Amino acid sequence: MTSITTHILDTARGRPAAGLAVTLSIRTGERWTELARANTGPDGRIPNMIPAQAPVAAPGAIYRLTFAVEAYFAAQGIAPFYPMVDVVFRPQDDGHHHVPLLLSPFGYTTYRGS
Repeated sequence: MTSITTHILDTARGRPAAGLAVTLSIRTGERWTELARANTGPDGRIPNMIPAQAPVAAPGAIYRLTFAVEAYFAAQGIAPFYPMVDVVFRPQDDGHHHVPLLLSPFGYTTYRGS
């Protein structure tokens, strides 16, 4: 079974983005189905977004992580440019997939981590 983890760093504050809501969805045809929701811990991490009861996805399935950026920054009194960040990706194997997000109120960067 694929594992999907994330780690969010608030680069404007120089610390992990704690308490940021993240949703994991999978694409079937043209439709997205939500698989899980979680909030980052004090270290800005979510250790595994794939719930134990999730159906096994076919190889090459397309996933989407949606990061609730607006609510996170609103709690700090900041109106960000991006209300949410969607990261859509396709794992090529059943291994571990780490999707970090470097975040500020006016920009973001993501990459395949390890």
